[in-house]
Amino acid sequence: MIKKHTTLLLLFCLMVIQPGRATTSDFEIVKKRVLNRLMEQSVRDKAVEDIVNSITPYGTWSYIDYIDVSNEGFQHSRHTENMVLMARAYQTKGSKLYKSKKAKQAIILALTHWVENDYICENWWHNQVGTPTNLVNLMLLIGDELPKDLVQRSQPIIQRAHVDAPGARPGGDRIKIAGIQAKNLLFIGDSPTFAKVIKVIETEIKPVEWIGREYGYMYKFHESGFGNRTAEGRGMQHDNSFHHRTDGVNNTLSYGLDYANAFIEWAVNTANTQYAFSEDKIEKLVDYYLDGICKMMVFGKYPDAGKRNRTISRQGDLRPYNASSAENLMKTTNYRRAELQEIADIRNNGIKPTLSHATFFWNTEHFTYQRPEWFTSVRMYSTRTHNMEIPYNSEGLKNHHRGDGANLISRTGDEYYDIFPVFDYQKIPGTTIMQKEALPDPNQVQKLGLTDFVGAVTDGKYGAVAFDFKSAHDPLIARKSWFFFDEEYVALGSGISCTRSLPVVTTLNQCLLRGDVRMSINGSQSIIPKGEEQYDNVDWVFHDGIGYLFPEKRSVELMNDKVTGSWWDITKQTTTNKEPVTKEVFKLWIDHGKRPSDASYAYIVVPATTPERMAQLHTDSHIEILANTLDLQAVCNSELNIIQAVFYKGGHITLDGKIQLSSDNQGAVIVKMRDGQITEITVSDPSRELVRFNLEVSTKIEAKGDNFITMWDAERGKTHISIVLPLDNYAGDSVTIQLN
Repeated sequence: MIKKHTTLLLLFCLMVIQPGRATTSDFEIVKKRVLNRLMEQSVRDKAVEDIVNSITPYGTWSYIDYIDVSNEGFQHSRHTENMVLMARAYQTKGSKLYKSKKAKQAIILALTHWVENDYICENWWHNQVGTPTNLVNLMLLIGDELPKDLVQRSQPIIQRAHVDAPGARPGGDRIKIAGIQAKNLLFIGDSPTFAKVIKVIETEIKPVEWIGREYGYMYKFHESGFGNRTAEGRGMQHDNSFHHRTDGVNNTLSYGLDYANAFIEWAVNTANTQYAFSEDKIEKLVDYYLDGICKMMVFGKYPDAGKRNRTISRQGDLRPYNASSAENLMKTTNYRRAELQEIADIRNNGIKPTLSHATFFWNTEHFTYQRPEWFTSVRMYSTRTHNMEIPYNSEGLKNHHRGDGANLISRTGDEYYDIFPVFDYQKIPGTTIMQKEALPDPNQVQKLGLTDFVGAVTDGKYGAVAFDFKSAHDPLIARKSWFFFDEEYVALGSGISCTRSLPVVTTLNQCLLRGDVRMSINGSQSIIPKGEEQYDNVDWVFHDGIGYLFPEKRSVELMNDKVTGSWWDITKQTTTNKEPVTKEVFKLWIDHGKRPSDASYAYIVVPATTPERMAQLHTDSHIEILANTLDLQAVCNSELNIIQAVFYKGGHITLDGKIQLSSDNQGAVIVKMRDGQITEITVSDPSRELVRFNLEVSTKIEAKGDNFITMWDAERGKTHISIVLPLDNYAGDSVTIQLN
């Protein structure tokens, strides 16, 4: 008897201490959670009844094209989606189709047709993600009630989604495909393999080496196809942006969001079980979600149109996000809970954000700026990144210039909602573009940047952006910068030159027309009639709560009228609506003329303002443009006592009317002052070439820190300041030092 008890005790201990081993109850808990999640979606009985009633005796639907398996087509996904909808209704108490024999027979018919034909799309995603997802969901919902042979014949199709599949590349695809495999393992009851797959998912939350460290000319050596099993820059970046491919394009709000949601899903599914993720991984995910994903959204709720790629050619692409991701993260951790709760409240209750930020994603050349009443961003590219995503699957066919310094402005989050079928893709907000008769072929959309000096400096609250712009499409160059404060920001352009005899324009904004447009000319205000016109001696323009102020009177072009276009112009998906679309559009731009040489511009954007405030700013502005030349662009905000400067090469500026600040090198600088003294300096190197940033100021400063030194030269009356800059994956990030 004692021997028997000892043997049982030994077996029990082995079960407890064996790595990766989980109890049956844990496995069943996770399975139940996954099933409950599948059942959360509401059932629309009428829609499902139509699906059941319209299925043919062959297990098909007449409205689905079963012949076209192209990237642009493959309506077959509706077939597998229909099966899931019917299965959910079949299992939902209260549904008219609950345990309906007719619904079950329709599911069997449809699944039989699928396994007999095994439709393969030219787009790998459907074969390894889309179809397996719907089929595994079907199995979890109703698989136990289906004929066993039909279930077995479905398995090879589902099992195309596995961690070693060609499409399971590092980054977003791997975690998504691993999640499909994990669900299937729950269905078939394979707990040991399930534990291994969950570990794969958990380990994917990590930053990857920044591909830009090797600079643009090295991209040709990077294999981005399915055969490449190494990261090669794909995945979460050290700046909390996300790259899906080896092109350095910002995919944070597309693949990067799917990546986070896939991890969040499994963090919730496995919480408080032996499969649960480590707190360290959960915290990394929360940081990425809050400091990456949410900071690329307008108010943490709406996708920033400037950050989207080819998906803008899909109707509804800019719809607001729900609160599920933030709420689910709070189920797994208390880390940064107050910030997660605020995101949930913004999305659920429409509150304004309390946190202001200025964030530069240095691995991705993207800048975002948030205040409680407004949001804006700047999209750029350099020798380290490509300008835009390739128009895969014939989407985003006119995106050639959307990386050329796009600067979109939002007060509500819906200023650009579904504007893109009527959009003028050569007048993108913030950009300077040569006006061609037509855009190049869509296969010419993606281009590698041609300049190194692209970046931003930020202390987390304020920021300045620098873009040494050389068009990858046209013989056009310009030096463009933006300087951001609490109530306004300043846009400067210099050295605008083009070698072709075509007009070049800088666009201030192009958005949906909302209400009247008011303009001040020579101090006299008026409401502008509908149409398109050039106006001279303009002081400022006001539309939809946003003001555009010109420090010096100038001529502008304005259009506020109806525009007609088509979704078919920007996407060739077989389901695309080809009917004409008409919307009222506001468009404001500066015409630099044909073949400009060293042209320039300067304007101040004042979001969340009024015409009365614009008139006041016109006569009594606290913004001073200190320089707008080829070598230096700088702005002073006297209310905040902040000076921001972009040095394209070494130079100097005057602070507070008396202190000289000199830079030995190119770079971007923010200086904060109080009572005539420098209190704080923030610097960055957009070129990513410097190890130290060297400054001189004509005042005595005695301070030191871990990352800087100061040396007073009494004979010259100057203090030399040497600041250590970040390197490797953090090259391009900013450094702030505290002085007096």
